[in-house]
Amino acid sequence: MSLSLPRFRRSVDRPTLSARMTQVGLVITVFFVGLAVLAPVLQGVGWLQDPTEFLAYPPQVPPSSSHWFGTTRLGYDVFSRTVFGSQAALQVVVLATVLSLVLGVPLGMVSGYLGGRLDRLLLFLMDTIYTLPGLLLSITLAFVVGRGVFNAAIALSIAYVPQYYRVVRNHTVSVKTELFIEAAQAIGASTWVILSRYLFLNVVQSVPVLFTLNAADAILTLGGLGFLGLGLPEETAEWGYDLRQALDGLSTGGIWWTTLFPGLAMTTMVVGLSLLGEGLNEWINPSMRVRSLDTGGLKPGSEEG
Repeated sequence: MSLSLPRFRRSVDRPTLSARMTQVGLVITVFFVGLAVLAPVLQGVGWLQDPTEFLAYPPQVPPSSSHWFGTTRLGYDVFSRTVFGSQAALQVVVLATVLSLVLGVPLGMVSGYLGGRLDRLLLFLMDTIYTLPGLLLSITLAFVVGRGVFNAAIALSIAYVPQYYRVVRNHTVSVKTELFIEAAQAIGASTWVILSRYLFLNVVQSVPVLFTLNAADAILTLGGLGFLGLGLPEETAEWGYDLRQALDGLSTGGIWWTTLFPGLAMTTMVVGLSLLGEGLNEWINPSMRVRSLDTGGLKPGSEEG
């Protein structure tokens, strides 16, 4: 079967559904990051109201030109708290995923390269942590360390360390048998030099994918902690805590806006990060990208030539 050049170019240049979804995820992620960064600036110029100032506005006012997303039963401006909620989510999630990455990646490299008893001990420890439900583990740690941005990040990060460890450790076990590693050992390179110069860049290809997917999961877990009253301090604008406060109004008086907008913001941010992570996974793994372009838009069995 031969394929004409114009037809082949159209099939390759045409963006796949996965590529379009990746673009959507990137736009959503950049949008929420921009909201988080610009929230204090918007408040400074008067475009956003103070999200912690309550009883200054009429309680449970529906969306209007004065309050775009309405107000809560305590008089909080829902729009301001929704925008500032992205800032709280970004701070905790980035800190949590970075902490888990900083712990999981080096441990995985050392464990996979050295092997032996250290490898077996770390595998047992990480498998034990990995079997525990992430939300349950985060709730338990939140009880111990208390509230706060850094404390919430610690409670979230412990659940993600085994994921980075397992991915990096498996790649390290595979790569350490390559010829360039054996050559580095033959010329007397130290363990630190081999790990940092020869192994690191060859075993972290999947880390960006894991980072974005863990960030999406961390937003949901942080929302769960806030809903249970174990997340950030009450004076902090946080989506999970706002959803908890909105339950009474939703069930008794039909106050839907205090639930809709924080929940919609959290869901949209999670979807954006998930789409971005899936797109990165396809971009990093060429075999998946080849399969998505297989047949170039031709139906099975069709021929041209």
